[in-house]
Amino acid sequence: MKILFVVCGEGLGHASRCLHLGHYLQQQGHTVHFAGYGKSYDFMDQHKCSNLHHTPREVCLEGEDGFFSLKKTILCSKWIMLNMALSAISVSRLISRNRFDCVVCDTMYGGVVAARVHRVPVVFITNQNHFNGPGNITNPVWPLLNFLIRRYLRLANHIIVPDYPAPDTVSEYNVVVPKGEERDYHFTGPFLDLDPTRYTYSRDTIFTSFGGEPYKLPLYQMLRDIADRHKELLFDVFYTGPVLPGSSDNFLSHGYVPNLYEHLARANIAIVHGGLTTLHEAMLFEKPVLIIMDPNHPEQQNNAKKIVDMGAGTSVDGRHATRDVLEKKIAETMKCCPRPLRAVNLAINGRKNAAGIIIAATNRRQL
Repeated sequence: MKILFVVCGEGLGHASRCLHLGHYLQQQGHTVHFAGYGKSYDFMDQHKCSNLHHTPREVCLEGEDGFFSLKKTILCSKWIMLNMALSAISVSRLISRNRFDCVVCDTMYGGVVAARVHRVPVVFITNQNHFNGPGNITNPVWPLLNFLIRRYLRLANHIIVPDYPAPDTVSEYNVVVPKGEERDYHFTGPFLDLDPTRYTYSRDTIFTSFGGEPYKLPLYQMLRDIADRHKELLFDVFYTGPVLPGSSDNFLSHGYVPNLYEHLARANIAIVHGGLTTLHEAMLFEKPVLIIMDPNHPEQQNNAKKIVDMGAGTSVDGRHATRDVLEKKIAETMKCCPRPLRAVNLAINGRKNAAGIIIAATNRRQL
């Protein structure tokens, strides 16, 4: 079978999980193509993906002073309907040219329309179909957005949530399964293809990664200042943007590395922004996390709430993330003891579950 993955380019989590799932399907003898833009495209290219295609950007995430900005993102995404149309046209051309048997869209909406036009099965991967702040805080935009997204997702044959079933669902507060559509939503488990026992463990460093968005640089600089004040701490820092934060004797700055897990295994704690894939990785390595949440970013805020509920880490709103606050949060996080999830992950086998859904959808089309 020929399968096309269309991957959102905002952040690296979408590309990382699709690569894990796509490679599993390749091992089963299927031909897999990947398409994306921005950071995801670069990430897949760095991983030497064969059959890689470029698609137009659908949305644009913007920020300032180290954090996500909802206002700037809305202004930057004002042409979203046009961008989605261009995305759909691009995917439609790929389908016509390559005659795919199934299209898998990871938070890319244009590909859903393209697949339906060509009467090709389409599977949608997402860990958020519901927008609200902690404690169900809402605003006038989110209820409308929730309604539109859930209606749109009905166009897909299946919706895969790459997260553990309850009670270990990290994205619990970001996903609402509409009544009557329970059979269309599948909590498959993460797609991670890794054996945490292969790595050498220690508790020597503070693993730090916020992706590659340029607006994150001020946050890295704040942590560099903390490193200068606390020479007993060793920061292992990762950034995929064009200009790396400066290194020092206890603030080691890295760009792209081929195996991030080697560094994560050596960490005492991980400081992250709250994306689902990164949180799953930290939990499998049993590393407590400090989530520095972007203000007005409901997904991160809700993931952080669940992580705190699970006792797997701490969180702080980016608006209050001063040097003094972060120093206290780092010390607090070091006292957390996450519940082991390796046995749960092995028993679920998210890649196998997700691949089964994709293949079943394709087989039904061919009958």
